[in-house]
Amino acid sequence: MNDTKLYRILRPIIKIFTNIVFRPTYIGLENINQDKSFLLAGNHTSNLDCLILMSSTKRSIHFLAKIELWQGFKKIIFQNMGLIPVNRQTKNPKSIQLAEKYLNKNCIVGIFPEGTTEKNRGLLPFKIGAVKMAYDTKCDIVPFTIIGQYKIFRKSITIVFDKPYQIKNEDLEVENEILRNKIKLMGEKYGKNK
Repeated sequence: MNDTKLYRILRPIIKIFTNIVFRPTYIGLENINQDKSFLLAGNHTSNLDCLILMSSTKRSIHFLAKIELWQGFKKIIFQNMGLIPVNRQTKNPKSIQLAEKYLNKNCIVGIFPEGTTEKNRGLLPFKIGAVKMAYDTKCDIVPFTIIGQYKIFRKSITIVFDKPYQIKNEDLEVENEILRNKIKLMGEKYGKNK
């Protein structure tokens, strides 16, 4: 498993950068200040989402990220930050296995079940990987939603973390919709309050 020394070095720098440039508002931070493993799952609005999530906790987050990012020098960076490559065009048993290894070692895994930021409007259908990993490892899922747009030097981004919960139903399709609805409802609730 990949070491995360580079992650630990870069995280404070990223936090300072995001706090100055994007001024994010965090709601529900108490839901991610746990010492146990859990899966962070939420909507995907921008390639900057990972930076905002990294800034929310001192613990390392092992993100599942598209394999296209593993090219040239970036491959060395991502490997040493404990990221997990995912081929979005096919099934990824090795990626799922690696993510589950992290979850079984008291780590946080971050996933965007939509699988892309490229969308016209609304929340896309979710891929089933998040609920499958949570079910397999019996770890909690902490749903999150990112609201707003990234605007430089403006308080325009809010990230909301919901309470942790466990997948208990063997019907993962049903659980997948439950997760998606939790994230959708959080976006509607807090989006209206902005």
